[in-house]
Amino acid sequence: MSSDAPVPLSKNAVAVPRTAVPLGITDPVEQARTELKAALAAIEEKANVPRRVERALDERIEQARAFNRRNPALTAVAVVVGAAAIGAAVWGFVRLYTR
Repeated sequence: MSSDAPVPLSKNAVAVPRTAVPLGITDPVEQARTELKAALAAIEEKANVPRRVERALDERIEQARAFNRRNPALTAVAVVVGAAAIGAAVWGFVRLYTR
């Protein structure tokens, strides 16, 4: 199972992301393996839609929590307005459907 954490090279080297190829590899076979590994990691990163959605959702949740910490009253108003809008939309749909 792969992780999103950077791969440390050594104690003195800077960590390299999974989708990057570290500098200084002189062996052509090792270079090709490293490039293939990085390319596969980049493809996995791009193609894994559920993980990308999860990250975006987590980011939006954190933004909403930060907004709530800064403006709790405005958050309450936004929740009430959102609930009223959803309720009105459902009511309108049911009314159209039953006629």
